[in-house]
Amino acid sequence: MGAKNWIDKYSPLDVKDVYGQDKALYSLKQFIADFKNQKKKALLFYGPSGVGKTSSVYALANQNNLEVVEMNASDFRDKKNINSVIGAASKQMSLFSKQKVILIDEVDGISGRKDYGGAAALVKLIKESSFPIIMTANNPFDNKFSKLRRKAELVQFNPLDTDAMFNVLKNICEKEGIKYEATALKTLARRSAGDARGAVNDLQIIASENDEVSKEAIDELSERNKLDTMMNALTKIFKTKDEKIALSAFDSVAEDFDQRFLWLDANLPKEYEGEDLARAYDKLSRADVFKGRIRRWQHWRFLSYVNNLITAGIAVSKDEKSKGFVQYKPTGRLLKIWWANQKAAKKKAIAEKIALKTHSSKKEIMKNIEYFKAIFKNDSEMAEDIAEYADLDKEEVEWLKK
Repeated sequence: MGAKNWIDKYSPLDVKDVYGQDKALYSLKQFIADFKNQKKKALLFYGPSGVGKTSSVYALANQNNLEVVEMNASDFRDKKNINSVIGAASKQMSLFSKQKVILIDEVDGISGRKDYGGAAALVKLIKESSFPIIMTANNPFDNKFSKLRRKAELVQFNPLDTDAMFNVLKNICEKEGIKYEATALKTLARRSAGDARGAVNDLQIIASENDEVSKEAIDELSERNKLDTMMNALTKIFKTKDEKIALSAFDSVAEDFDQRFLWLDANLPKEYEGEDLARAYDKLSRADVFKGRIRRWQHWRFLSYVNNLITAGIAVSKDEKSKGFVQYKPTGRLLKIWWANQKAAKKKAIAEKIALKTHSSKKEIMKNIEYFKAIFKNDSEMAEDIAEYADLDKEEVEWLKK
């Protein structure tokens, strides 16, 4: 077994090796094949990590002998950097006269501040580009991407289902000559929650330490992974007064800042009382202020303050650490609100487009969205006219038809 990372070693070289994304791949193929006649000159892939957004682009490029010019938007947020890296590439033929595809990964990282101008620069490049531009994002429905959404066709990548994930893992096992129990491999596929990158990494770890992928090997890995769960992070914060230990609590936890706040808010009263609780909530509220400033002004330096306050700040707020056992749980009410906001993101994006074209307020369109849904369900001709006039993409039209 070689030392090469299996994520790279088994990255798909052909789109037929990309599992579970047939609809997205069809959109990608059509877009590249008929780029000159496309109304919109960019695709915006969105969906969770590890589902094939980036690898699909490389697979199709490899299959069609296209050059991929890749940029990670998190590293080049502002107008100057985006223009210097992508500007020339979007207009000039490659050194070897190959056709090319411009891939901009993780556009979520582009700054929203006007003086940075990252998103606006990208919109301008899409208009002027001589080559297909493909962007990837986890959540493209942020307000700062409203103009970008109007210039790009949105294509959704879904989490891989268990069968597709099983096929990915089975294929690697057979190529590497690894013995496996089918039920164990399906368990690994199921536990991956649709993240192929994570599942392949787990498989490589198991295979490097065991003669066979078995239930016992998966359970052993699962036990070790518990060290990095939210439960363990909360234990580090609540059960210690050592700020160094607390500061590292979220280092290996996947949940974003919003989810960390929800977990802390729900479980603080189970651990702290009286003045300890008041001091801890004061730290949490200050962190929330910094979080708001990051979102409004894109002051990324505040990230360290947020982490310090919700880890070490809360840890040292207590006079004595609690010795009792507490079963930490997420708060149902707040999590429901958070998920509802996520689901409403597409609705807001559609309302924004219709409002722009009808000279109405987004709020008014939001109130009357059921009227538009009724049209899209019952009057295909009018729906088609509205979709074209408002620049609605396929995903948005499908949402209105539900």
